[in-house]
Amino acid sequence: EQIRIQLANNLQAIISQQLLPRAGQPGRVPAVEVMIATPAIRNLIRENKTHQIHTMIQTSGQLGMQTMDQSLRDLYVRGWVTYEEAMSRAINPDELRKMIAPTGGVPGGPGTPPPPRGR
Repeated sequence: EQIRIQLANNLQAIISQQLLPRAGQPGRVPAVEVMIATPAIRNLIRENKTHQIHTMIQTSGQLGMQTMDQSLRDLYVRGWVTYEEAMSRAINPDELRKMIAPTGGVPGGPGTPPPPRGR
């Protein structure tokens, strides 16, 4: 319990990344998971409810957090990585498949934001 309390009090953020080959061009692009130690995250750690952290990250995009699978989805719908590569790196392939489905399953499909300019 003491270790959980110390971790909750000292943690600022956790960032995890995977480098994926770019689709159709040389180079790599990072898929990034971000967890910021908000008061809610700290509380989950203190109360030993770490199994709920993933859900908290999923629903805290407005705070700058995102799961690895959300990042993979964004890279795929922008056409920066292939479907196969995104799926091979997914933490939860079924969840990623569900996130991709509203885009029609193809880069640039319905519901897809336009690609960023200058890239």
